[in-house]
Amino acid sequence: MPRHELYDDDGSTEREQCPRCGDAFLADHGDRQHCGKCGYTEWE
Repeated sequence: MPRHELYDDDGSTEREQCPRCGDAFLADHGDRQHCGKCGYTEWE
C-alpha cells in the first residue's frame, strides 16, 4: 500500500500505531491487530 493511502489530507490516520515500536502501524486481521515489525498482537 502506498504511503499516501495511509494518511488523510490533514496528515492524520485511522490506523493504530504499535505501542511497543511507536513507528509502525498495526495490521487489522479481523480477530486481531498485529505489528509486522516486532510481532506485537492485540486480540479482539
